[in-house]
Amino acid sequence: MPNRRSVFFVSDRTGITAEALGNSLLTQFDGVDFRKTTIPFVDSSEAVDRAISQINACREADGKRPIVISSIVNEQLSERMRDSDAFVLDFFQIFISPLEQELGVKSSHAAGRSHGLRNQGEYFTRIEAINYVLAHDDGQSIKELDRAQVILVGVSRCGKTPTSLYLGLQCGIRCANFPLTPDDFERGALPDSIVRHRDKLFGLTIAPDRLQAIRQERKPHSKYASAEQCRYEVAAAERMMRDARIQVLNTSTKSIEELATTILLEHKLDRHIF
Repeated sequence: MPNRRSVFFVSDRTGITAEALGNSLLTQFDGVDFRKTTIPFVDSSEAVDRAISQINACREADGKRPIVISSIVNEQLSERMRDSDAFVLDFFQIFISPLEQELGVKSSHAAGRSHGLRNQGEYFTRIEAINYVLAHDDGQSIKELDRAQVILVGVSRCGKTPTSLYLGLQCGIRCANFPLTPDDFERGALPDSIVRHRDKLFGLTIAPDRLQAIRQERKPHSKYASAEQCRYEVAAAERMMRDARIQVLNTSTKSIEELATTILLEHKLDRHIF
């Protein structure tokens, strides 16, 4: 019988911090099937009581203690979470006290600092980057390519759009992306419209069998999703990118976060959002 455990990410704000830190820990345990639930905006006594009721009901149904990963800043509310019948990991209690001792400064204990509008410059940078990515997704526009900080190129469904969106949303990077088309394969060269920006180009490739699996979900039993077509397009695309002397990254086994981080590193781009 699989080892299943319920996990609750509990936060006084959106839960993004608890999820990010918690998932980093949980990925280290391959043999466990984690069933995850996020409970955001636990910022009052009433909200804590509701969260505890939900967690305790899960404990009774599972027959095992749930794991609670909490990023509640308020000390009183955080302490009350320990009344739940669960194994509670409180990130602020774990890290804030040692940091206070090291820095010789008391923390503000203010909720929402990591995702609030503390820096309007960062906020507007993010919005501008997202608007740019959306306007230049999938080769929709070749206008203002000189403003792009990176231009992704590769075959259809190799991961260009999600990587572009991540770079815009999480890093504030103006990223355009272009799919290679049958005309490009026939010519045997990257489009002229992007070759002139070679210093900004970054190629994405993918294993043909992985590409076929992705395309089969989109257009099952089509020529587009056939093994032969996928092998042809990947080989042709890699040859064109080699001829254009641009960096290439294989997306087959990498997460979007890994792809984005590698692109930033290789192109020596600084994140604009932290």
